[in-house]
Amino acid sequence: MTLPDACLAYVTFGTLNADKSNAIVYPTWYSGHHTDNLWLIGEGMALDPNRYFIIIPNMLGNGLSSSPSNMPPPYNQARFPKVTVYDNVQCQHRLVTEKFGISRVALVTGWSMGAQQTFQWAASFPDMVERIAPFCGTAKTWPHNFVFLESVQAALRADAAWNNGWYKEQPWTGLRAVARVYAGWGFSQAFYREEKWRELGYATLEDFLVGFWEGFFLRRDANNLLAMAWTWQHADISANPTYNGDFDRALASITARAMILPGQVDLYFTPEDGEYEARRMPNAEFRPIPSIWGHFAGGGLNPVDTKFIDDALKELLAQ
Repeated sequence: MTLPDACLAYVTFGTLNADKSNAIVYPTWYSGHHTDNLWLIGEGMALDPNRYFIIIPNMLGNGLSSSPSNMPPPYNQARFPKVTVYDNVQCQHRLVTEKFGISRVALVTGWSMGAQQTFQWAASFPDMVERIAPFCGTAKTWPHNFVFLESVQAALRADAAWNNGWYKEQPWTGLRAVARVYAGWGFSQAFYREEKWRELGYATLEDFLVGFWEGFFLRRDANNLLAMAWTWQHADISANPTYNGDFDRALASITARAMILPGQVDLYFTPEDGEYEARRMPNAEFRPIPSIWGHFAGGGLNPVDTKFIDDALKELLAQ
């Protein structure tokens, strides 16, 4: 299905220099908006707006770019078409080249699904992308990750109010169930054992499950979550006419200098999967984030992990 009049929402920071050589593309993640990426941008940081022109494109399906929640009929709600990571990056490429006239990108970086888009940029446009730094994400969605997402979607669809996507108001019970399912995957066993949630200001585990996790998902739209989950499940840098499913060939095509930054104890974008991919890329360094914060080592929630990522980006940009 084709989505007519698709819209890509984006924000920029900094100024594009005269030769248009200082552009950085920093895509969003599952359900995240561009405002959720701001923790990695700032004066004195690797992504310094005084030095770089930083473009944050919002994913299709996230509620700001074209999504089930904001498209007019007949493409609204359950009729929103299936969108791939490849589709997202093709749209972003048009933004970068047609809107800004940029022919070289100094860096593409992103967390989680933002990392998947980062890999896709490097595979789809190897002559354009100079560096990549995907963190807590892989070049395709591996089988265990796919299964995890089945549980997330099943929890949401089990709410009768979901009504096959044609709900009148959000399926609140389903959204709360998604939050509880996701809570066991987003952080590691050690995170919970050491009660690291206290560092986020929660007094009890139940406070954390309600305040952080339910609070996170109750602000989302159910169809948007399902649309992006499909995108996530079908992520694969080789699933396109360029590579025709040859995943190893797609990895080998990535000529950008790459810093691969998996979460050391990420439960679904595992470092084992990331290491397989890094070994098949010609200019990749594999550098796990030494953290017990699981997938959210890349979420900007604690200063130690943020510094590790920022330091890696500074090193990469200096090369």
